[in-house]
Amino acid sequence: MFDPELMKQIGVVLQALSEGFLETLKLFGVTLLGALPLGLIVSFGSMSRFTPLRLLTRTVVWVFRGTPLMLQLIVIFYVPGFILPENPWATENGRFLASAVAFILNYACYFSEIYRGGIQGVPVGQQEAGQVLGMTKSQIFFKVTLLQMIKRIVPPMSNEIITLVKDTSIARIISWQELIFAGYAFLKGSHGYSGLLWPLLFTGLYYLAFNGLLTLFFGWLEKKMSYFKT
Repeated sequence: MFDPELMKQIGVVLQALSEGFLETLKLFGVTLLGALPLGLIVSFGSMSRFTPLRLLTRTVVWVFRGTPLMLQLIVIFYVPGFILPENPWATENGRFLASAVAFILNYACYFSEIYRGGIQGVPVGQQEAGQVLGMTKSQIFFKVTLLQMIKRIVPPMSNEIITLVKDTSIARIISWQELIFAGYAFLKGSHGYSGLLWPLLFTGLYYLAFNGLLTLFFGWLEKKMSYFKT
């Protein structure tokens, strides 16, 4: 039997979850835009022949990879409030920026190790062949090393990116209103409803659907990169 109140409830929940999912996608996209290039820069520092720079970079990577992302987020969000007259993150936009900073730094460190492994995994003989052909160092990197590195790092990078989708839920620890926050709010009285568990459980479908699309994309990308023989 048609229940108008139930349909209204479902509509309110789906709208709230969709808005939360858009915030999740925003954090996901900003993190990738910042962490992918930053991770490559960090990997260069980790492989630098300048020992102080190499040691400093690897220490930073060790710290970010060795401590929980949740703890890093808490430190980045709350510590400025103890140093400055007021916390610059204490707004909705500020919470997002704090989350973005924490996620970009954390994932840049993870990506840097993937980049480093991919670069060092390219046979040295191919770089030497490029030198014999008269290629410059930049040409060797972009036309020989980089392309083969991309093929090698697609599987581990795809795992990290899929993990990133789920890790965005950690941002709710600083009350940033992402997908899980939106679903959990219906347990506590959001939009006039309280004690609703199904909206929180339903958030899993959003993650499954998006990660399914990413899985298909990375599978396609691996096939496209298969023409590089190593």
